[in-house]
Amino acid sequence: MTHAIKQLFHIDAPQSVVFEALTSIEGLAGWWTTDTTGKSELDGVISFRFGPHGGPDMKVIAMEPNKSVTWQCVASNHGWEGHTFSFHLDQNEEKTRVRFAHSGWEAYDDFYALCSFSWGQYMESLRQLCQTGIGKAFGSETFRG
Repeated sequence: MTHAIKQLFHIDAPQSVVFEALTSIEGLAGWWTTDTTGKSELDGVISFRFGPHGGPDMKVIAMEPNKSVTWQCVASNHGWEGHTFSFHLDQNEEKTRVRFAHSGWEAYDDFYALCSFSWGQYMESLRQLCQTGIGKAFGSETFRG
């Protein structure tokens, strides 16, 4: 049995804005890491790099415009190969509700805990990017690691 890191939060921005931040190279570079390259369409591979720590390559395996996107990790120096990352969007009280899951964890260990904390910070960065135009992506002037 595998485990998942899950986050649920709201963004005061239209679903289309949040979806764009999750599915464009520019958007992803605005909230996760500034060193983001690749193809963000269905079956494309996106490379995320975090300086000397490297980073994962994600294949876009599912996408429904303005509603969801799912990635599968195809390369990682942190053991994320085969993990899935999903973002589901809907409207709730005139805000965009985001349900995020990072699935595929074998154990609740220290690395799971570290990633859970980091994902919370990056989800707040996504919220800030969508609401103010300025995220706190790794490598940006606003990042505080």
